[in-house]
Amino acid sequence: MDFRDIVLTVIGAGLILLMATDVFHTLLYPHGAGPVCRMIMRALWLLSRRFAGRAVAVAAPVAMAAVIGAWASLAIMGWALLYLPHLPEGFVYADGVPHRGDLTEALYFSMVSLSTVGYGEIVPATPLLRFVTAAQAVTGFGLLTATVSWILQTYPALSRRRALAHDLNLFREAAGQQGLSALEPGHAAALLESFARSVATVSIDLLAFNETYYFHEAQRRGSLPATITYAQLLASEAQASTDPDLRFAGRMMHAALDDLADVLRGRFGHSGKTTSAVFESYETHHRHRRKPDATAA
Repeated sequence: MDFRDIVLTVIGAGLILLMATDVFHTLLYPHGAGPVCRMIMRALWLLSRRFAGRAVAVAAPVAMAAVIGAWASLAIMGWALLYLPHLPEGFVYADGVPHRGDLTEALYFSMVSLSTVGYGEIVPATPLLRFVTAAQAVTGFGLLTATVSWILQTYPALSRRRALAHDLNLFREAAGQQGLSALEPGHAAALLESFARSVATVSIDLLAFNETYYFHEAQRRGSLPATITYAQLLASEAQASTDPDLRFAGRMMHAALDDLADVLRGRFGHSGKTTSAVFESYETHHRHRRKPDATAA
């Protein structure tokens, strides 16, 4: 192999390694996101915030599709650069198939191999190239499985976040201006502890599935950014109670909210030294204007 072939091979291997690293950090590493995934998700999110209406609502699904497309493109280009130095001499062509031996042909063969279609008009002639082609087919199958798993694991996390927002709104509508005082202290404490556990679950989901942060809720009722400040009001009301169980539940809720604010501050760059300031930034970034709370003092 001459110097050009070595450079192509190194670049191809680097692209494949970048794809594999990004998939690992995004799907398998419990508290991270790959550099490619993070860059695409954040870029499309920031771009969508410049537009009103549906652009914000579809930003995250489009970004996920773009990430999957980027993974496939990196894999196709990386393997194509591995094949290119061996074209056309290292392959056997069916009758009537032109021997181009250029990047276009390498990309075509790489795409066919990654998708495991295998038309058979171009096949590797050496044992090493056969092994490389088989390895790419395994990679393609794994990439398909990984992307399906990524989509399936994202939406349960979104459902848990929406459920918390709905539960908080239902309680606000039912309790009205009375707040927690509308319930017996024991019942109020149990309900608040349930809310605290749900908030803790959302914090874990945001750490494990970073991409869920970028999903925008079209309806305010199911939007946690627009509802989370009400949970703070409940926690403060509980801590001011004379009932020890309710005060303990209020401390639990405050602790859970502080943890959520730490995740938003550390992972997603929200400014604010206090939990309230972080939540205000969170709501602003998700384009929900705060309405005055009837329960606010």
